Amino acid sequence: MSRPEELLGQLHIDRRPEAARKKRRWPLVVGGVLALLVLAMFVFGGRPVPVETALARSAADAGEASVLDASGYVTARRIATVSSKVTGKVREVLIEEGQHVKEGDILAYLDTTEANAQVQLAQSQLASSQSQRVQAQAQLKLTEQTLKRQKELAAQQLVAASALDAAIADRDSRAAQLVSLQKAVKVAQDQLDIARIGVDNTVIRAPFTGVIVDKAAQPGEMISPISAGGGSIRTGIGTLVDMDSLEVQVDVNEAYIGRVTPRMPVEAVLNAYPDWKIPGEVIAIIPTADRSKATVRVRIALHSKDARIVPDMGVRVSFLEPAKPGAPKPTGAWVPGRAVVTVDGKSSVFVVVDGKAQQTAVTLGDVRDADQQVSTGLKGGETVVLSPDKLKDGARVTVKKN
Repeated sequence: MSRPEELLGQLHIDRRPEAARKKRRWPLVVGGVLALLVLAMFVFGGRPVPVETALARSAADAGEASVLDASGYVTARRIATVSSKVTGKVREVLIEEGQHVKEGDILAYLDTTEANAQVQLAQSQLASSQSQRVQAQAQLKLTEQTLKRQKELAAQQLVAASALDAAIADRDSRAAQLVSLQKAVKVAQDQLDIARIGVDNTVIRAPFTGVIVDKAAQPGEMISPISAGGGSIRTGIGTLVDMDSLEVQVDVNEAYIGRVTPRMPVEAVLNAYPDWKIPGEVIAIIPTADRSKATVRVRIALHSKDARIVPDMGVRVSFLEPAKPGAPKPTGAWVPGRAVVTVDGKSSVFVVVDGKAQQTAVTLGDVRDADQQVSTGLKGGETVVLSPDKLKDGARVTVKKN
């Protein structure tokens, strides 16, 4: 007969296999959750794609169409290397780069030791000439009185005729001597004026109002208006530019120079400020061509006076053709050419709306330099994606920060 412990053991239910089966189900549950998360990320777009964007400009507000584009530089028509009129040693310099000066302002002083000595010498010569003139005037007065007495005596036949002739000759000689001394006084006065001009020439002044763009000399250096071959003498105290005389000079291919006319409106864009469009007009077409480059130089006036415009800046100029009176306004918008995607002859752009890129079919129009006109599909003001080659319709995007 079985023992009670064995009977109780037969009644025990073993639950370990069921627990093990439950433990094996957890990896499947975790995998399913991860798959759902991946599917949700795929369905809802995943991580936003960083993109570059630009604003579409309305074609009706874009202004005149460009008939030609050219590159050039900002130049100053009035620029001078300011020097002295005489050779001398620099005593003091009063300018720095970027300083604004007015016409007549003192820029520097030269040493005046030699010039002052010349003034003192001229003053001494003038004083001597004036003294001799006073003496000659007194002698002439005396000879005139002597001549008068001789005439009275000769009328009474109390003196010989030779004595009267001698008195006349003496008077004439003294008068001629006085005239010579008066001229000598004038020469001495002129020499004094010249010597004073020499002192004034040691002061270097601004020839016109402008801005100092280069400081070329320092105190103690020699300066001369004539260039020295050895290079030890400076030829100028600094360079002065009249900022009101700034203009643009561009080289236009001679094959397209026929499109340019005097007073033609232009739009200039500085390389340093690509978003700033400066209105202007053609001043003149220089009537000569560069044989090596096959170009013709064109001078352009800018209608904006701004401190940001400085000489030698690079600039791109668009020559504009004014709209004809009565012509219909253009429709659509202008966008950068990089925003247009063409596949199988069909063009489209991606417009950013609520953080997503929406592919929009467009019809292309004219091309203006790097810009493309979109006749239909855009009205202007939309934010378009640049270079959207690998972008999908409806993808989430984020704008890159410059």
